[in-house]
Amino acid sequence: MNRISFGARPRALLATLPLLSLLVGDPWSRFRGPNGEGVAEASLPASLSKEENLRWRTEVPPGYSSPVLTDDAVYLTAADGVSLLTIRLDRETGEERWRRAAPKELESPHSGVNSPVSPTPVTDGENVFVFFERFGLISYDGRGEERWRREMGPYKTPYGLGASPILVDDLLVLLCDQDVDSFLLAVDAATGEERWRTPRVGVTHGFSTPIVRTVDDGTRELIVSGSYEVAGYDAATGARRWWVTGMAWQAKSVPVLDGDVLYVHSWMAAPSELGVPKVTMEWTEARGTYDADEGGTLSRAEAKDLGIVPVWFLYDLDKSGELDATEWAFVRARSFAESGLYAIRLGGEGDLTEGAILWRAKRSLPNIPSPLLHDGVLYLLKEGGILSALDPADGSTTKSERVEGTGYFASPVAAGDRLLLASHEGTLTVLSAGPDFEVESVGELDEEIWATPALSGRRVFVRTQRAVYCFEDRSF
Repeated sequence: MNRISFGARPRALLATLPLLSLLVGDPWSRFRGPNGEGVAEASLPASLSKEENLRWRTEVPPGYSSPVLTDDAVYLTAADGVSLLTIRLDRETGEERWRRAAPKELESPHSGVNSPVSPTPVTDGENVFVFFERFGLISYDGRGEERWRREMGPYKTPYGLGASPILVDDLLVLLCDQDVDSFLLAVDAATGEERWRTPRVGVTHGFSTPIVRTVDDGTRELIVSGSYEVAGYDAATGARRWWVTGMAWQAKSVPVLDGDVLYVHSWMAAPSELGVPKVTMEWTEARGTYDADEGGTLSRAEAKDLGIVPVWFLYDLDKSGELDATEWAFVRARSFAESGLYAIRLGGEGDLTEGAILWRAKRSLPNIPSPLLHDGVLYLLKEGGILSALDPADGSTTKSERVEGTGYFASPVAAGDRLLLASHEGTLTVLSAGPDFEVESVGELDEEIWATPALSGRRVFVRTQRAVYCFEDRSF
């Protein structure tokens, strides 16, 4: 480990600062902070770089998961060769306190757009909970002692899993959307024992992390974005309460909640962009036309003239080499699904699609970064570096502008009157927030960033593929 400390304040001066100035607002304990919103009651420095406002830097192995925070710790996961690691750093100094390896290793070192350490940990303030697709769920206490483990998998998905676990009261909740047998799981946070498991029928692989809504009667709902729909589940029982359909077939971003209005976004390339035609015919017609051996399914050879063979791995969900009626329904659904950012009025049970959708935006949609709602402005950050500000009342765009950076996987975050964008190549852009946002500064780390930054008090924690950086606002 290589740890470098930059410009730490004298202890005497730190002692004079009230603790509240360091720890303002809700803790950044899960992916994208409080309820996945990406917003903290904190402050952002006017500039972030290796030369400006850097408190410490600690080298860590690579990983796509984001850091999460307690009062005195930074938790993250990483892959060191074939080892899957959970790491605790000291929040004040960046010193590594411990690292623990998962019971199973990778078959080979990882590279790719998704990662075996993409899911972000969650913490209750002391204990930490991690999910590794290769193994399952593990919980450690603050000293690094294992509390419990729950082996899970294997999973049926071409790209791996990406949803992060979250805590809801005494439950640890995990979304496992895959091409066959998708489910939503809740286990006891103290023991790891299963409390409920709800099948997600008609759902294929996705990567969105749930959020929580407290209903008027005081009960808690899990809001889950997935294939073709967003749905609400009773957090205590796992029962599906309501749903709204019409979304894209692959969900990656986290929904954003504002009172009883939900903003949910999903994007997937249209069939034509994947080099295949749109398929509209019913299963009976397809089988009657192309099922040459009358076996009741369609093989790759039989489906050749349909033009769907180039993306066969997306359509053959159970990897049997044949398409059946259920898989054909997915083929058709994907042809009709439309990407978009939706504003949805929540309330009621069952199918809320009719009348619940307030508006839908179709332009400048991201693939991975989640929307950000801050001080009455809704922001979208497209991978290529286009930042758009929208009016949440009607979805109209007030400003859309290219920012520094040619690729974005991290979601935008906000605190006070500023936004922070972290590009894949390591650019940190600070902007003044508002419908007419303006760039204030651009800093360079020159290290790949896949993870969304974490915010707390006057500090910003940025995880690159080489290190964790802690920046501090020293303007007051």
